[in-house]
Amino acid sequence: MQAVKEVIQTVSDAITQTAKVKDLGQHTVSAVEGDAITTNWGTKIANTDTSLKAGARGPSLLEDFHLREKISHFDHERIPERAVHARGNAAHGYFQVYESLDNLTKADFLRNPTKKTPVFVRFSTVAGSKGSADSVRDVRGFAVKFYTDEGNFDIVGNNIPVFFIQDAIKFPDLIHAVKPEPDKEVPQAQSAHDNFWDFVSLVPESTHMLMWTFSDRTLPRSYRTVQGFGVHSFVLVNAAGKRTFVKFHWTPLQGTHSLVWDESVKLQGADPDWLRRDLWDAIEQGDYPEWELGIQVVEEEDEHKFDFDILDSTKIIPEELVPVRYIGKMTLNKNPDNYFAETEQVAYSTTHLVPGIETSNDPLLQGRNFSYQDTQITRLGGPNWEEIPINRPICPYRNNQREGAHRMTIDKGKVNYWPNRFGTPAPTDAAPGQQNGYHFSAVRIEGMRERMRGPKFSEHYYQARLFYNSLAAWEKKHLIEALQFEIAHVEDEGVRQRIVANLNRVDLDMAQKVAQAVGVDQPTTFEGNPHNDTSPAVSLEAHQTPSSIKGRRIAFILGPNFNYAQYQAINTALKAAGAQTFVVGPHLGNIPSDTQAMTAKATWLYTTGKSVIFDALVLVGGDHVSKLSNTGVVIASIADAFKHGKALAALDQSVDFLEKLKFPGIEYASSQNPLRASQGVVTSRNLADKDASMSPGNAVTFGSEFFKAVAAHRHPYRDIESVPA
Repeated sequence: MQAVKEVIQTVSDAITQTAKVKDLGQHTVSAVEGDAITTNWGTKIANTDTSLKAGARGPSLLEDFHLREKISHFDHERIPERAVHARGNAAHGYFQVYESLDNLTKADFLRNPTKKTPVFVRFSTVAGSKGSADSVRDVRGFAVKFYTDEGNFDIVGNNIPVFFIQDAIKFPDLIHAVKPEPDKEVPQAQSAHDNFWDFVSLVPESTHMLMWTFSDRTLPRSYRTVQGFGVHSFVLVNAAGKRTFVKFHWTPLQGTHSLVWDESVKLQGADPDWLRRDLWDAIEQGDYPEWELGIQVVEEEDEHKFDFDILDSTKIIPEELVPVRYIGKMTLNKNPDNYFAETEQVAYSTTHLVPGIETSNDPLLQGRNFSYQDTQITRLGGPNWEEIPINRPICPYRNNQREGAHRMTIDKGKVNYWPNRFGTPAPTDAAPGQQNGYHFSAVRIEGMRERMRGPKFSEHYYQARLFYNSLAAWEKKHLIEALQFEIAHVEDEGVRQRIVANLNRVDLDMAQKVAQAVGVDQPTTFEGNPHNDTSPAVSLEAHQTPSSIKGRRIAFILGPNFNYAQYQAINTALKAAGAQTFVVGPHLGNIPSDTQAMTAKATWLYTTGKSVIFDALVLVGGDHVSKLSNTGVVIASIADAFKHGKALAALDQSVDFLEKLKFPGIEYASSQNPLRASQGVVTSRNLADKDASMSPGNAVTFGSEFFKAVAAHRHPYRDIESVPA
C-alpha cells in the first residue's frame, strides 16, 4: 500500500511541478519520523511541555531560552492583514498561449505556444476582514502572478470588469465608506449601512458598478466559476514599437455560476469557508479548474473613437463593439503547501511588468501603480518583500539594492552602485550581448498641469442602463431585491431618497420598486436616457455550460433500505460524466441498502449535508423514503434546493414524497407518463439501468433529462414565493 501511495505521489508531482513549484521546494520542509524539535538556531530540545522552574511549584526562570523563544515567536506570528482583499485563497498552475502574439507584443510568454508559464492565482473578497465568511455579497479579487522567464507579470483584477471610481485619489474614501462604521465597527463584510450608501449616492460614477455589485455576479457559487477581468486598459508593445490597447478577460471553462441570496445567507452558516474548501477539494481530487485568457484589442489610432473613454475604469468596452479574442488557457493544478507562506505572503503589483506590456494612463491604474508597492512595505515588514520565496521570480535577478529589514540575498563584491569600474551588473543598454531590457514606449504627452478628468469621464448612466437592459428577467428581479435589502438598512431617509434618484437615471421601474420597499417618494418620470441598447455578454445566461456537468457536486439523500440498484446505476453514470457524488445519511459510514450485502458510505449527515453545499439532489426509491418523508431537516433541505433553483431527481416512492411537498407548477411522473422533466425536477417511476446514462443526447431518458437539468445549473423561473424559507 505504501508503495502504491509513493507511485501516486510521484505521478502527481510530475504533473504539478512547474518551475516555480520546484523553486519553492528548496524552502519547503516536512517533518519525518526521527526528527527532533530544535530551537531556531538548531539546538535540540529535550522537553517542550514544561517550563524551567525554581522548584516544582516555584517561579519560571528567565534563563529558559526555549520558553522565551517559543512564546516570543508566537507573540509576533501575526502580520497586518491586507486593507482590502484580506480573505483569500490561492493555487498554483500554469498558463499556455495558443499561438504567438508577436504581432502585438514582444513579451516572450505570449509568443511561445510550447511554453508553460507557472502562475499563482489568489481569489479574495474585498471588504471583509481575514476572518469573515466566504459567501458574502462582495466583489471578488482575481489576481494572477505569471512567473515568466523575463520576470514576474501580474494581472491584479476582479470578477467585475468595472470599478466604483474613476480616479485613485478616491480609493481611500471608497474603502473607508464600505468598511465597518468607525464608531461601532459594524457591519462586517457588508455594504448594507449608511456610510457606504451615503458615499455612492454622492459619487454618481459608481452607478454602473452598483448594477454589477448587486446582481448575482457578487455571489459566486465557486471560485472555479468566476470570470476575471483586468478592469483597466493596458498596452501591448511589439518588437517594432507598435502600441495596442487591450483589456484582459478570464473566462472559466466550468461556466460562470452564482448563488442566490437566500442560499448565500444559509451557506455562511453551514460552511463559512465554502469557496476555499471547494477550490481546494477540486484540485486535490484532480478536477483542475481552467480559464481561457481573452483580450479585447483596440488599435492606438482608435483610442478616441468610442462614446466613452477607454481609460475610464467605470466603463466596459462592449463585446459587440470589440469582440474578445481568446489567446491561451490557464490551469490550476496544485494547492499551496502552507497557507501563510504562500497565500498570505504573496504580493501582487500592477507595476510587475515585463517587456512588451505597459500600463495605460487610466487614472485609477496610475494610483494603483504606487499603492501596491507601497502597502507591501508595511504588511510584509520592509523593502525586501520581493525576496520572500512565493514572490521571487524564477529568472535571475540582480541589482544594487542593499540591506533593509529581512534581507535574504547575500551579495558578494566591492560595489553596490552604477556605473562602476567592473561594469556589472549593468542595464541592458550598457551591456554588450544583453537583450530585451524594459523600455517604455515613446508617447506624446500634452496638457496643462491641473486637477481634471477627460471630457468623456462625465457621463455615468448610459452603461449602467446598458447592463440592466441586458439582464434576464430573473436577474433583474434578484438585483432589485438586493438593492431593497441593502438600502432598507440605511437609517438616513435623505440618503435613501438620493439613492432612488440616482437609480431613476438607470430605470424607472427599478427605482419605483426600490422606493416603495424602503419608504421614500417614488419617482413618476424617468430622468435618464431611455435607450434600449443591450450587451448580451454581461448576462449570466451567456456563460452557461450546457454540454458539461464536470465538477458539479451531487448528493444522494439515503436511509436504510434504499434501492441500491438505482443508486449504483445513477452514481456510476454521474461519475462517468465528471460529476462529484456524495452520500448524505442519518449517520456517517455505511448505510445498508435493500440488498443486504451492499451499502453506500455516507460522508455527510442530514444535519450537515444541507443542499446549499451541493448543486443537485437525488432521491432514489426504496423503503427508506417513508422515514425521509417524516424527517424535518431532510424536507427543509429539499425545499431549499427547489427554492434555490437546483436540479432535483426522484424515483419511485421518492416521487410520491416530492408530490406531497406541493412545489408549485411542477409535473411529476405517473403510470401514464413514467418519466417527467419539469423545470429541473426530473422524476421517474420505471428506471432501467440503460436509461441512467448521463448523456446530453437526443434520446429522452432519465439520464439525459437529469444531465440537462444539472448542466443548466439553475432553474430560475420556478414559482417559489409560497415555498417556506
